[in-house]
Amino acid sequence: MKAIAAYGGVPCSDPAAFALVDLPDPAPGPQDLLVRVEALAVNPVDTKVRSGLPGPGADGPPRLLGWDAAGVVEATGETVKRFAPGDRVWFAGDISRPGCNAERVLVEEAICGRRPTSLNASEAAALPLTGLTAWEALFERLGLDPEGADAGRSLLIIGGAGGVGSIAIQLARRAGLLVIATASRPESKAWCERMGASHVVDHSKPLAPQLAALGLAEVDAIANVSDTDTYWEEMAQLIRPQGAIVAIVGNQAPLDLNRLKAKSVSFHWEFMFTRPQYRTPDRGRQGEILERLAELVEAGEIRSTAQTHLAPISPATLARAHGLLEGGRTIGKIVLRGWPDDTGAAPAL
Repeated sequence: MKAIAAYGGVPCSDPAAFALVDLPDPAPGPQDLLVRVEALAVNPVDTKVRSGLPGPGADGPPRLLGWDAAGVVEATGETVKRFAPGDRVWFAGDISRPGCNAERVLVEEAICGRRPTSLNASEAAALPLTGLTAWEALFERLGLDPEGADAGRSLLIIGGAGGVGSIAIQLARRAGLLVIATASRPESKAWCERMGASHVVDHSKPLAPQLAALGLAEVDAIANVSDTDTYWEEMAQLIRPQGAIVAIVGNQAPLDLNRLKAKSVSFHWEFMFTRPQYRTPDRGRQGEILERLAELVEAGEIRSTAQTHLAPISPATLARAHGLLEGGRTIGKIVLRGWPDDTGAAPAL
């Protein structure tokens, strides 16, 4: 099979950063699906992992990045029950296994879901990783109710225009929450409004005065999907007593948890790969979430966040996608579709 190996030590614009390689097709284990990848998306985790990889020419097997894909099941392990060859699926996968920057990839049945029939492969590939992250952050870490029992409560989403923020806005708005998203540019503000944010404030300016102008001295919950360090003090100031904060980006400096003590505020980390990486007994919950997300897409209650489409899947387009992510100004998700045929063109999907 064709695959794209990633190397560190060089900028993504260097032709040596990504290389097309031929590898044997992987063989599914008892609980695995062998999936033919039709489309994939890139995420910040890809650039972070690549930054720590050995440089070009390093010994050892190539590292395949990519943990966001839509494809078709080609084969199944002997104990698989939920899927059969020919099924169209979507998944984020397991960061401890080879990624989806390959024509075929193995993914455990438990963390895979039926993909929405109303989306093409590119549109579908944009949602698994960020959809799982947003769902777990809002409804499992913060403990908000996805079906409206917490309607009217306020949620501040710091970094609303990115991949996770885009789907978090939609899920929170569907749950009846008052959603205040942050964005700093006209185009990212417009995107947050399109996703359903009740209000959009500028995260390049102090947040408290902007929320006060909306009549909010404090908020019930905060989801920081952008920069934990920069907004730590503001989050401590804005969260209500006995509120909750969730973050997905690791801190670069020590965080003063005492800032949350007087208010008895709970702080949570969300890392979508925890369940598959540690093989937690409840990892099948991710398959269930993906199935629920598919239902919501098909019902027209949430939409794909695919915004930038590249084709075909190649070292050049993957390098471009990484460069866009590293620039820090992307809106929504970047998706790549179709492995090139003999002419170099991507097939229609």
